[in-house]
Amino acid sequence: MVKPVILTGVRSNEEPTLGNFLGAFTPMVEMQKKYAGDYQINMFVPDLHSFTTPIDHSNLKQNTLHNLKYFVAAGLDLDNSDTFLYRQSYIPAHSEMAWILDCFTYVGEMQRMTQFKEKSAEHAASVTMGLMNYPVLMAADILLYGAEYIPVGEDQFQHLEITRDIAMRFNNKFGDILVVPKSTADQMRFIQRDKGLRVRSLTNPAKKMSKSSEDEKSKICLNDNPSVARKKIMSATTDSLASVNFDWEKQPGITNLLKIKSLLSGRSQDDINAEWVGCERYGDLKISVADTVEEFLTNFHLKYKSITDEELIYKLEKSEEKMRKIAGETLLRVQKAVGLR
Repeated sequence: MVKPVILTGVRSNEEPTLGNFLGAFTPMVEMQKKYAGDYQINMFVPDLHSFTTPIDHSNLKQNTLHNLKYFVAAGLDLDNSDTFLYRQSYIPAHSEMAWILDCFTYVGEMQRMTQFKEKSAEHAASVTMGLMNYPVLMAADILLYGAEYIPVGEDQFQHLEITRDIAMRFNNKFGDILVVPKSTADQMRFIQRDKGLRVRSLTNPAKKMSKSSEDEKSKICLNDNPSVARKKIMSATTDSLASVNFDWEKQPGITNLLKIKSLLSGRSQDDINAEWVGCERYGDLKISVADTVEEFLTNFHLKYKSITDEELIYKLEKSEEKMRKIAGETLLRVQKAVGLR
């Protein structure tokens, strides 16, 4: 029996933070443990998408392996037979499929995409067609594999809906060629809404911890030296209330530290809060959180170093062989439908 497909992307163009670990890496590992067996899980590196952002592409290939090792260190099982790990650019069908879908997508639809409008407003002089066409390539990523479930953040909901629109438009013209992804409402059980959103900047806890932030003290990167991470926790922004409480509105800095302590220690939030709520010495809480972060990074770095390029590349190449076959079959159906074959 053909298993329904869950598809998720693994960005590789920036150094991940603790927020990425808790909000993306850990949920993916949990998803694999929970759904592999009943679902086919496609985890791919959208390296072609990286060209829509201003980054140093000279190290893109190595950065891909680097960041994938983080997922394995986080607990991703490379030996799971229902999980496929692959690089977008190693499956040529993505590019051709995107071009064909481009020809069934309207310029106005792309110009109305919120992300495109925001980014083009910020960088008006350097807006590329790649940025505008990003959602169509994303649609190709999804439709080539008949993926029904695509766990994404809220900022990608609009792109998911345009994927559905493109697929239905194509099917209305040529017949039931493409699998239409489930609606956003039906996707929700696969979408983590808590952990990532709750890890905030250490210097401005009104904002989420961002890997693109130029303020190094605002974030803990997964490659940070544990002692450096410790200093960042100790200098984290708090408040002057002199009483620990779990309150995102009134004490976001303190609440952020309590959340980090809970997520990394594996203890419940209620348990952590019961230990610290009412404490007047913020320094004591910071020391405790810093101890937890330092221990986490030390152990995480050991796991990372134990993963070789060879075992990761072997998994990638085996998955890519399978994905080229699946994507090729879908592309051939599309080519026949539009008269190319």
